[in-house]
Amino acid sequence: MIRYFLPIILLLISNIFMTFAWYGHLKFKSTVLWIVILVSWGIALFEYCFQVPANRIGHEVYSAAQLKTIQEIITLVVFSGFSVWYLKEEFRWNYLVGFLFIILAAFFIFKK
Repeated sequence: MIRYFLPIILLLISNIFMTFAWYGHLKFKSTVLWIVILVSWGIALFEYCFQVPANRIGHEVYSAAQLKTIQEIITLVVFSGFSVWYLKEEFRWNYLVGFLFIILAAFFIFKK
């Protein structure tokens, strides 16, 4: 059972780092771009330290398409929380509708 959940947990951690690497700098627009890039790369290193094992372990029980789908859903959930909590942006109804369509797509990807 752990083989099914460990990749999801690792992808969740990876996506938290990824979101900060990709979007965390938006609160620091006065910081010089090259510094932001170096800091983002440093954060992304930790992302890869979780993402690569997640995919390697996960591919034992999930197809590559299923892993990518799991990763995208996690990304949407993490990013939604991040944008509201960290960036103080509004979560709008049309975002929810779009995300529900992506989850519906995931249903079909996992259907046998």
